Amino acid sequence: MARTELARFLRARREGLRPADAGLTASADGMPRRTPGLRREEIAELAHMSVDYYTRLEQARGPRPSARVLDGLTDALRLTPAERDHLFRLAGTGVTPPAGPARGVRPHVAALLDRMPGTGAIVTDAAYDVIAFNPLAEALLGSSLRTEPNMARRRFLGDGRPYANSAGEELGRVVVSRLRRSADRYPRDEQLARLLAELRDGSEEFRRIWDTAPVHAPGHRTKTITHPRLGPLRVACDVLVVPEDDQQVVLITAEPGSPTARALRLAART
Repeated sequence: MARTELARFLRARREGLRPADAGLTASADGMPRRTPGLRREEIAELAHMSVDYYTRLEQARGPRPSARVLDGLTDALRLTPAERDHLFRLAGTGVTPPAGPARGVRPHVAALLDRMPGTGAIVTDAAYDVIAFNPLAEALLGSSLRTEPNMARRRFLGDGRPYANSAGEELGRVVVSRLRRSADRYPRDEQLARLLAELRDGSEEFRRIWDTAPVHAPGHRTKTITHPRLGPLRVACDVLVVPEDDQQVVLITAEPGSPTARALRLAART
């Protein structure tokens, strides 16, 4: 266990966090913070450990933390997968698979969605939950983004929509491919395990595709969405990967000057 390096790493990551990153206000009493980052007490609370225990780790005099403690620190400090691996190595603890996929959107990713008013954009986590979207995406894909955010559940257990589209069969293979990778990466995640069990029990198509072990890489695809108000929309879907959180940003656009592009402008205004 590299106690001194571990202490330095924890302190640097704590001081580099903004209160907003952890869902906290600038300060509990409304006064400006006198030191950068979060307080030790705040990190201890977020990591579900005592302040004394966390303080001893930062002062290089604590015992070797368990994998469970390290996972708590990973969540509290908003560490990337690479930083998590580094944390485990500093602690002298074998790196275990992450407890589960990241289900929160980093502020800079959320801000990106708002800077693209002419592009529909959603963010999905490794379990295919839509965890962020912009207004145009909701206009295109429907309010069910709020009521049923899981794309895999909607694809295999719903009617395959929010709106009918021409890429339903291909989307099924893409979804299963990603879920298979997630099942390997997060074997301890109960929420993902429940989703997979639900899909297996409720969809013969899901079981059939799963058994073929499909492999698909995120990239560029085109499809036609049949919107109930705007009619058929020929759109391009491009995927940007957020590797540190195992998330994907899906961008929905249209060919400039096309009828679909005009329809997207109309949808953006309504």
